[in-house]
Amino acid sequence: MTELHWRVFITRHDLPRPQTPDPLMDLLWDLDEWLDENGIDDGTPYLISPEGRYDVELNSYFTSELAASPEDTQRAHAYDLKMWLTFLWISRGRKDWRHADTDDRAAYKRWRTSDPRGPHVDPVTWDREVATVNTFYKWATHPKRTYAAENPIVQREARVHPSRGGRHSTAMTPAETSHTGPRNEVVWLTPQMYRAWRDVGLRGYTPKGLADRSFRGRFGSRNATYSDMMIRTGLRLCEQTSLSLFELPHPVAGKANVRTWLPWPIAKYGSARWVYLPSSSLKATWDYVEEDRAEAVEDARDSGVYDRIRNPLIISDPANPFVEIDGQRITVDKLGHAERRRLLIDTPDGLEPAALWLNEQGLPSARSCWQEVFKAANRRCIRHRLNLRAHPHALRHSFAVITLEQLWRGHIQDMAAMNPGQRQTHQMIFGDPLNWVRLRLGHRSVVTTLRYLHALQELEMETRLALIPADWEPTAAPAEPEPALETTPA
Repeated sequence: MTELHWRVFITRHDLPRPQTPDPLMDLLWDLDEWLDENGIDDGTPYLISPEGRYDVELNSYFTSELAASPEDTQRAHAYDLKMWLTFLWISRGRKDWRHADTDDRAAYKRWRTSDPRGPHVDPVTWDREVATVNTFYKWATHPKRTYAAENPIVQREARVHPSRGGRHSTAMTPAETSHTGPRNEVVWLTPQMYRAWRDVGLRGYTPKGLADRSFRGRFGSRNATYSDMMIRTGLRLCEQTSLSLFELPHPVAGKANVRTWLPWPIAKYGSARWVYLPSSSLKATWDYVEEDRAEAVEDARDSGVYDRIRNPLIISDPANPFVEIDGQRITVDKLGHAERRRLLIDTPDGLEPAALWLNEQGLPSARSCWQEVFKAANRRCIRHRLNLRAHPHALRHSFAVITLEQLWRGHIQDMAAMNPGQRQTHQMIFGDPLNWVRLRLGHRSVVTTLRYLHALQELEMETRLALIPADWEPTAAPAEPEPALETTPA
């Protein structure tokens, strides 16, 4: 039976090859060589049609236009395009995306947002899907390619501020964007809420703080340590998952925070930056390295897991971490996500991965592994009737809101007693708390970080609302009316 939906696949080296006596088939199945020759990295998505066909022009979007984009961005585009292409195939009878028109897009919008049989996606999701499909068709209709006849997304002139020279620049943007999405809404947890979610969802406790005998999780300590690092540093899922042992500093006596450098190949959008690790989180991470992680590595060595890795990148001297690639010496801080997954350290006890976070098999964990960890934790909270949910980005939001609140509070207190000259000096030395948080999060623009100020404003209003008395009527008895003055008749 033919599958009616488009499907998303992810490129990966070392796939098993089918056993066949036909030498031509063996040649066709030499995928590793083909991927290397075309410069396609592991983790690059591609789409297969319901008929099982690989569209070269369609998939070149990922190998050319999006090749330098973060893996998360590539996958998000792939799944948004999959939804659009499947709709064209099933509901509009279009097997060729090149001929989609504005009527197709209007029908798609009705189904996605208002059709009783549709998913009723929220405005933010719809705006993202519009932007994805628009970007794809702008690429496909470019004069250098002309893969598609037209862009089905209706365009309008964007409202662009004048340039420094006073002239207005012209730009086009999708006219179908909703402009109504809750752009300032930030999902975050207070420290108390986070601890309750972590202890019940990840560590296997009941809401009352007792050990739950029904908990079957084997890696609760590892998962809680990973989660703690995320909420205390603001790292993205892709960034934290690709950390190596060489990015994990040792605790420093007397220091509440120890910083480490996040190199640009694993920092989203190349936002290399200093990351500050609280001493408590750092200690817990080293405990994980020396206990749970060491046990997983030992089991993997005994099973010969590391000996079966094809094309490994081996560091022979951990004190001088580099590998040889095509005759060139490359240091670890220059390696990307895919290369780090096959990076091994040659130790006196044998090989072990350089990756900090390992799965149950002793191999570098994947982002999908951690996404499932969060989903399982949320399911446990539901079973225990704990009304708390979390996902990796919510922990990143939590770091931003809590850190910004603390910094602003101290900043305002410091400046309250200063005169204008002292305030200016203070700003020059200590900077702006908002910009500091921007740097920690790896945002390219402070505009992105501004939404966390909105969360603080909402928090302030909630605090003030809590101070409103429950009884609006005065509790004291009304005063007696003064007696009328008596007058003597004339």
